[in-house]
Amino acid sequence: MSEVSIKAMLEFIVPRLVRMIMEKQDMTEKEALTALYASDLYRQLEREETKLWHLSVPTLYALWQEERETGKITYPEEA
Repeated sequence: MSEVSIKAMLEFIVPRLVRMIMEKQDMTEKEALTALYASDLYRQLEREETKLWHLSVPTLYALWQEERETGKITYPEEA
């Protein structure tokens, strides 16, 4: 998948993930975006070779939450 394709996928995934973060964490959009963009999960999501872009938004949220709580991410086997 090309870098352009990854960016297109992120344009689809990020708003849905941000919305979930806002709802579950009672954050504003700006707070949710800042928290997501500052995460290692987001940096890994941008990398094609991690294949994280194919995971569901709830799964990505769970990974983001795990990183936030523990500082680590346990990637699913399918990633």
